[in-house]
Amino acid sequence: MPPVEKPKKKSKDKRPTRDEAILEEIGERLVEAMQEESEVVLTVWGLDEVVQGLITKLDSRTRLVHVQKQDEITKVPFMDIMKVENPE
Repeated sequence: MPPVEKPKKKSKDKRPTRDEAILEEIGERLVEAMQEESEVVLTVWGLDEVVQGLITKLDSRTRLVHVQKQDEITKVPFMDIMKVENPE
């Protein structure tokens, strides 16, 4: 009986690493946007489209950023946020 081959694991792309200063700047911009209730555009690693809306919650326990656009809330992992911008 021939040996059974195991399926090969798909290599998952790794999130790019950023230094502490960049992460701190992203965090400060998120806090500022939440306090001022201003809309942001987030570039998120692994997503083809940007996430746009108001930041309603920064959950330190789960490290998720809650972004609301109309009645829909999107939860984005903080470490996946690559860039924070103001909408054009």
